[in-house]
Amino acid sequence: MAMELTVTAKGQVTFRRAVLEHLGVRPGDKVSVSLLPDGRVSLSSAEAVHDIRRVKAALRRSRKRPVSLDEMRDAIRSAPK
Repeated sequence: MAMELTVTAKGQVTFRRAVLEHLGVRPGDKVSVSLLPDGRVSLSSAEAVHDIRRVKAALRRSRKRPVSLDEMRDAIRSAPK
C-alpha cells in the first residue's frame, strides 16, 4: 500500500496512523531510518534494535566474574547425565 506524505517547510513528515500501527510504535517510541543506496529509505521500529540489548542485559550476571570457556567445559563434563 503506497502513501504520499507532505514535507513541511521545516523538512518534517508526519506519518499516518496506519503507518505507525504497522510499525507497532506509539507516541514517545523511536523509529529507525536506514538510507539505502538506491535513494530509498527503510523505516522500522527502533525497539527491534533494543531487543538484542535487553537479551544481553538479561544474561548479565551482576557482581559475578565472567566464566572462562575452560570453566564452562569443566562444568558441562562434570554435570550428571
